Amino acid sequence: EERASHMAAIAESALAPIEISDDDQFRRQIKRVPHGVVLVVAPWNYPYMTAINTVAPALIAGNAVMLKHASQTLLVGERMARAFHSAGIPADIFQNIFLDHQTTSSLIAARSFGFVNFTGSVGGGRAMEEAAAGTFTGLGLELGGKDPGYVMDDADLDAAVDTLIDGAMFNSGQCCCGIERIYVAENLYDDFVERAIDIVETYQLGNPLDPETTLGPMAHVRFANEVRAQIGEAVDAGATAHIKTSPQDDGGAYLSPQILTNVTHDMRVMRDESFGPVVGIMKVANDEEAVRLMNDSAFGLTASLWTRDTQRAEKLGDAIDTGTVFMNRCDYLDPALCWTGCKDTGRGGGLSVIGYHNLTRPKSFHLKKAQ
Repeated sequence: EERASHMAAIAESALAPIEISDDDQFRRQIKRVPHGVVLVVAPWNYPYMTAINTVAPALIAGNAVMLKHASQTLLVGERMARAFHSAGIPADIFQNIFLDHQTTSSLIAARSFGFVNFTGSVGGGRAMEEAAAGTFTGLGLELGGKDPGYVMDDADLDAAVDTLIDGAMFNSGQCCCGIERIYVAENLYDDFVERAIDIVETYQLGNPLDPETTLGPMAHVRFANEVRAQIGEAVDAGATAHIKTSPQDDGGAYLSPQILTNVTHDMRVMRDESFGPVVGIMKVANDEEAVRLMNDSAFGLTASLWTRDTQRAEKLGDAIDTGTVFMNRCDYLDPALCWTGCKDTGRGGGLSVIGYHNLTRPKSFHLKKAQ
């Protein structure tokens, strides 16, 4: 609701023509015009919120929308279409569709869409770009992350531990902008790790419908097995695992959370996207080392900096390859700010004024008045 409401509130100003001049001789302006048909390919982990990021502003901007949801969340697409139609959006203007990967690629290659927004894997993003090659179709791609947190020597330790560990474990770690690696200043490192372990040891893995449960299963056993593989490889290479296996860990989708120390960037758990309830914690000597490690990643979605010094955070933020810089918070999407990334996280930007600019194209008017 916050995202759709904000995009509706700023629509008039964000989509308003840029007036250059209107005098005796000329009227000059730049209008924002819709692409036509926008394809939204949405992910399963936050199936309503991620889809609405593009669906609502695309419709507001004058586009028709076709929504293709992930195979795990097909009913979400049907329910969204029903909701929009009941609110008065014509059925032809917003359609929920079911497509396999090859058909999707074929339609993109045939220039069926003016713009495509995709949230998903790096491999899926590459397939989209390959399908669009030579068509000049606009693409917006958010392809995951390996988001770092950095706890500086002057940080509020309690707030940093509570927020970063929640950011790592919330939704069983299945968040695009979840925290997947944490770097802590030497003076706070031991206390941070101890408090982090204390928090995670209180988690109750179990059925999400059980009110006692605080950590649910992964969305699919293959996702859980990837996390298990990363943890196992790290431990074999010398990492220390601090959390005991839960009795509810069935070796399938129900996966115990884990905190790892003695980790290095030679380990996949500190490089590859985990998308599960695991986080590696490393000690750093200074800001320079922290920035180097944060940038030592194929991804760039968000980074979370913990300090009492706003200028220090902004200076470091300028040096970090990322789409969003947080200070003293993480894992949050502010619809007034552009949601974007760099490197293998993808390209483009959603929400904010920039989201409207990506869902439209500029069209210039140079009108010479008759004398």
